[in-house]
Amino acid sequence: MTALPEAAARLGISDEAAALHYGSEICDLHVDSFIWRRIYGYDFRRRHAAFTAGVMMSQFDLPRAREAGIGGATWVITTNPLGDSRDREAKFFENLGELAALLQSPEAEARVVRSAAEYRAARAAGLHAAFIGVQGGNALAHSLDALDRVSPGLVLRVTLLHLTSSRLGHTSSPLGGSLGLTPYGKDYVRRLNAHKILVDLAHISPAGFWDAVDAQAPGTPLVVTHTGVSGVFPHWRNLHDDQLRAVANRGGTIGIMYHSEYLGDPIFRGRLDTIVRHIEHVVNVAGEDHVSLGSDWDGSIVTPRDMKTCLELPKLTQAMLSRGFGHQRIKKVLGLNFLRVVEDVRG
Repeated sequence: MTALPEAAARLGISDEAAALHYGSEICDLHVDSFIWRRIYGYDFRRRHAAFTAGVMMSQFDLPRAREAGIGGATWVITTNPLGDSRDREAKFFENLGELAALLQSPEAEARVVRSAAEYRAARAAGLHAAFIGVQGGNALAHSLDALDRVSPGLVLRVTLLHLTSSRLGHTSSPLGGSLGLTPYGKDYVRRLNAHKILVDLAHISPAGFWDAVDAQAPGTPLVVTHTGVSGVFPHWRNLHDDQLRAVANRGGTIGIMYHSEYLGDPIFRGRLDTIVRHIEHVVNVAGEDHVSLGSDWDGSIVTPRDMKTCLELPKLTQAMLSRGFGHQRIKKVLGLNFLRVVEDVRG
């Protein structure tokens, strides 16, 4: 149990903020630490120093997440767009097995979960609750049947596109062009719906976003797990207000990411108050039930200089309090909104 006065003093936050933060259910929509495991063996089960000062990596690991009060997260397998589609599929299943095994190992003090009910059970057992997500639907785009071979419920969500276009459609990146989802991509959305896998519209082109909305089964929530909003800072990576409303109208949620450049700050001079401005804009446009934390920790991002790693996350709670957010709104942002979406789809 975190000693609240000591934590408040160490972080330079109020006792009120510390009590609120550590008394909340905190679940991050997008953690990319596994990519560094694949590249050079980064072991996210043990504690690391912020040896890059919050630049690109070493922003997140399980011991620091526990200290910061982060009870759960979606752990992401990011797709390598190169090579043959069969090779990508085989590599995905290899990565899926490795990530699940790491998260289930005794030293992780974590449990892979598939629903909100399993999330709550893991938390009651004192464990980190780990959902698994895929960034880049082309990992499983060789055949629609590939999705049928994923263990039921093991993958919570698929981000359809990443930084490159694929057989599914076009990315929002400047390299992606202005087209949307392909007919195959629309069928892929429908297959995700059938498997109760959340469709994530981060990184997708505007045309693709609306194609996915049209293809999505009625009454099924959409998510955008890690993004900024153009109402605060216009950028190809960010969502427009009509997109925010569309996600809210489907009962979904929008995760605000922490990459300073995408949020409108100079890349090495970002401030966490800017994150709060993006969160507040979603609240004003779409309502407080439809915004969440989508950090992109370790996703080759540069974090705010006053919140370089997950250890400083309680400072974000303080910043929301200072902005005038009420306690219940902050609890929704920290985790309750996302868990509601998961419960709506998975129970």
